Amino acid sequence: MSPQFSEDDIEEEQAHFQNVVSTFQQYARYSLNANNRRRKDIHTIPLADRELLTRLGYGQKLKDVDKAILANAAFLNKIVESPEIFGHAIDADTSEAGNDTSSHPSGGTTHEQAHTHPHAHSHDRPTRPSDPRKGRYRPTEHDMDKLRSTIKLFVRDWSRDGKTERDQSTLRVLVPGAGLGRLAYDVARLGFACQGNEFSHYMLLASYLILNRTQSIDEHTIYPYIHSFSNVPSRETLLKAVTIPDVLPSDLPPNSNFSLVAGDFEEIYGAEYTDENEPQAGKWDAILTCFFIDTAKNIVNYLRVLHRILAPGGVWINLGPLLWHFENNEHEYPSIELDLAEVKELARTIGFKLYDERTIDTSYSSNDQSMLGYVYHAAFWKAVKVSPAE
Repeated sequence: MSPQFSEDDIEEEQAHFQNVVSTFQQYARYSLNANNRRRKDIHTIPLADRELLTRLGYGQKLKDVDKAILANAAFLNKIVESPEIFGHAIDADTSEAGNDTSSHPSGGTTHEQAHTHPHAHSHDRPTRPSDPRKGRYRPTEHDMDKLRSTIKLFVRDWSRDGKTERDQSTLRVLVPGAGLGRLAYDVARLGFACQGNEFSHYMLLASYLILNRTQSIDEHTIYPYIHSFSNVPSRETLLKAVTIPDVLPSDLPPNSNFSLVAGDFEEIYGAEYTDENEPQAGKWDAILTCFFIDTAKNIVNYLRVLHRILAPGGVWINLGPLLWHFENNEHEYPSIELDLAEVKELARTIGFKLYDERTIDTSYSSNDQSMLGYVYHAAFWKAVKVSPAE
């Protein structure tokens, strides 16, 4: 039995998707405006101080950042060239926004979160979608932070620079929370039948460009680090260009079985009944959860679903922290927040036998040249389905 959605649910989903597309399209306007704030700030300091900044070439650096913003915008506009492929009709006013590269204020705050946590989940929808019929959507700082996180995730998933992080967390075939699809792609490349699952429209739009509309290695160039001037050792670090992808996504072995399914993990894999031609119960020989389980509102149900869809003797491999995504959320969504020992005990109670338990230190979408770095003491384990869930 498929989940039933009301007309209001469908309209809200449509509005949210259109707002995401609008956020992509207004990236240049928003980011140029933020960079212009830095120019205005120069005029608030004494003339002698301004002259010193001029000698340092600070004004030229801001011009270089403008160019990088426009290059990023050209890439992001490629991503949303044809959003109709996702089955959503896009309002004409939103579509026309794609060429907007002006630097006038776009509404809302333009303060950039220089210290935003790098493990930025994309699972939720924290801001209520606006009704596109009431006028053009004005992205919030939260919207733009999601988009900046997506840009940085391209480095982790699809560039040579991201290889170190990928090697730290390669779990080498269901991959929930697949992000931009690299882990699922790598599993399929090894010869396994692999399906990724992702909920975020930011990730789905971006991964579609890489997986389906990219023809060559290093086809795209992005500037992922220009949005924050904090903890930057040099101008070269700030303006570092990253080319993607480092592999050709279409270069899979013959007869590869690789797919990416859009939708909420619990709605797609957690329903009590599924289409008889695609039963989920006992379907998967292995499930890889990489920086995923802490996106749960109810971790008990997450683990029950994982247990139910694994085949008897199937393996669940996990790597990640416990940065509970809905903790203290502003919309008062329910959130069950367990410590690591409790999560492991819950898994055993539900019917998993854990082994190879250890801690792996790893970063997430980080700039290895930054003066500030986050390291997660991420929990790793393998688990076998050994008994029916209670």
